[in-house]
Amino acid sequence: MALLRRVSSSFGGIFRRHASSSGCTIYSLSSGHVKCGVSVIRVSGPQTKHALRAIVNNVEYEPKQRQAYLKSFYHPASKEVIDKGLLLWFPGPASFTGEDACEFQVHGSLAVIAAMLDALGQVPGLRPAQPGEFTKRAFFGGKLDLTEVEGLADLIHAETEAQRKQALLQSTGALARLYDNWRKRLIRCCAHLEAYIDFAEEEQIEGGVILQLTKELNAVKREIRAHLNDQRQGELLRDGVRTVIIGAPNVGKSSLLNLLCQRSVSIVTELAGTTRDIIETTHNFGGYPVVFADTAGLRKHTTDSIEVEGMARAKQCLAQSDLILLLTDARRLREVHSNDALTGYIESYLRELDIPQDMCTGKRLQLVANKTDTLTEEERQNLSKLDNVLALSCHQQDNLPEFLGSLEQLLQQLCGTPQAEHPRITHMRYRQQLERCIEHIEIFLRDYKPDVYPDMAIAAQQLRKSIRCIERITGHVSCEDILDVVFKDFCIGK
Repeated sequence: MALLRRVSSSFGGIFRRHASSSGCTIYSLSSGHVKCGVSVIRVSGPQTKHALRAIVNNVEYEPKQRQAYLKSFYHPASKEVIDKGLLLWFPGPASFTGEDACEFQVHGSLAVIAAMLDALGQVPGLRPAQPGEFTKRAFFGGKLDLTEVEGLADLIHAETEAQRKQALLQSTGALARLYDNWRKRLIRCCAHLEAYIDFAEEEQIEGGVILQLTKELNAVKREIRAHLNDQRQGELLRDGVRTVIIGAPNVGKSSLLNLLCQRSVSIVTELAGTTRDIIETTHNFGGYPVVFADTAGLRKHTTDSIEVEGMARAKQCLAQSDLILLLTDARRLREVHSNDALTGYIESYLRELDIPQDMCTGKRLQLVANKTDTLTEEERQNLSKLDNVLALSCHQQDNLPEFLGSLEQLLQQLCGTPQAEHPRITHMRYRQQLERCIEHIEIFLRDYKPDVYPDMAIAAQQLRKSIRCIERITGHVSCEDILDVVFKDFCIGK
């Protein structure tokens, strides 16, 4: 089929162009640029074995693959011993990059690392690697698709346990397998349609093929739509939940931030309006990444120009947030005895703060009642009966374990739990391409009517576009602008 030839040749052409321009051998420090017990220096490319022999000072050396050897490493020019460490040889294609590769594990002093890199630079045919170049070669060598590459980058930058789990699933192909399944099914549908166009009359292909094709397209569309309907859980987990603490002046916003972070981040005084600017801090909260933001107290009427600017910035921060912690004085809830009354109070409080209702649309809003130490025991009991209220005393730290546990559950609901069976969308570009994919499928299903719209070749173009959308995610088509963004985030040796 013309479509299948185009699809199969597209990625092969990319690989051949890349392979023809990357005949050089690269090297770099793959471990961190800090003093440590052991550092790893990686080499990849056609001259790897030549470089390996030059460093061990033995032109006939033949190491066994994937075995560690304790060797002395020499400078090729001076023949001076640099260090003694482990050598590992990985012949292609069974290596990370798919090329011949080796690793030198040496002591992690800056002097040893510098000497080893200088020694490799003296070997003909070798050059220092660019940031992300090892992974880029693995991608062009077919060892990783683009979602796995981005998962690997996320794994390198993961700061919390939940981020690590999600990144590991993606780097080992959880998303790649899902998207490749949709891609193959769409290719099959398009191939059947083109076969019907080209050979229906000569080969007597049954018209039921089109009916089956329509059913399959509807099934793929439903699966993609369900995948998109994830409340951005994967993206929130990857980027961090932007959490804004908002409320009237002097309700304890800065005290709450300090309590959550377990350190003095914001200045706390008895004077209302101490905080004027946005104070942000990133925190690992129960394994979930959170970006907390303390803001200026909000009120409708003020003549202080600095306070006006602070409130404008607070509202801008609120508009960009994922989670709103709406802080109030617990004493103001003394007369609230039902959930309906609580809803009315929240609406009234937002108006008091001059926050439009639509500014909170699409965000999770959580009411937090501070200063419970000023309530009687009976009033605290009544407060605990209300839904969607987290109560505590920042000053006395009353009810703190319960508050932290509830906040962690809230973050878990927002971010979800990474699962191999249901991998989440982690990048906005995935979401955009999948939405376009659905659009092309829907246009085909809407417009393709043999009795009204007989030109099936034009209709088939919509299916080709839907396939291309998925290929832009996985990297099966040439998208140089996307590739540049992906690989620039890697460290030099990865």
